[in-house]
Amino acid sequence: MIIKNIEAKIKLATFVAGGSLLAAIFISLISGYFAYKQVADARRSVYIVDNNIPILANQTDVTLNRPAEYRADVDLFHSLFFSLTPDDKYIEYQLKKAMYLVDESGIEQTNNLKENGYFNSILSSSSVLTLQTDSISLDMTKKYFRYYGKLKIDRRSSTVIRSLITEGYLKDIPRSDNNPHGVLITNWKTLENKDLENVQKNTF
Repeated sequence: MIIKNIEAKIKLATFVAGGSLLAAIFISLISGYFAYKQVADARRSVYIVDNNIPILANQTDVTLNRPAEYRADVDLFHSLFFSLTPDDKYIEYQLKKAMYLVDESGIEQTNNLKENGYFNSILSSSSVLTLQTDSISLDMTKKYFRYYGKLKIDRRSSTVIRSLITEGYLKDIPRSDNNPHGVLITNWKTLENKDLENVQKNTF
């Protein structure tokens, strides 16, 4: 009888210990899940301090905003590369910033333009170049873009409007101060750069 009581107590103790272990594991899993969910939700939120008052700003999924960032990067690159003034320091500054956004294909085009005297002609004719973006088409699957714009060249003697069409591909890279969107333009080519208008100015 005593032995049976001992066996019963051992079984009860084993049952209680096993149940406690299972309950602890279950509670740990539930706690871990809610902790992970809370951290994940916290990462999607940013607090902006305005006059010492924290304001909650919700973050969106990076992939949802990527097309807008791609277009902004392509637009910024073309503006830096083509919007120039007759100032060699300014041209150098613009091109240096543009080269952070493009691979060696941008350097090749820059060198070709230098060899053809393009930048020297801007200086000698006191030309002011202004680029206006018409549209940027994107193929997100191939990460391909085609840029459409109009380049206004304002010289002392005339004003020229050119149609500019380029294409290239987009590569995701780590963000930096020089490349805030984390996008690198690759295999960049100019498809069209032709005169649409050429208006002579009155030199009197």
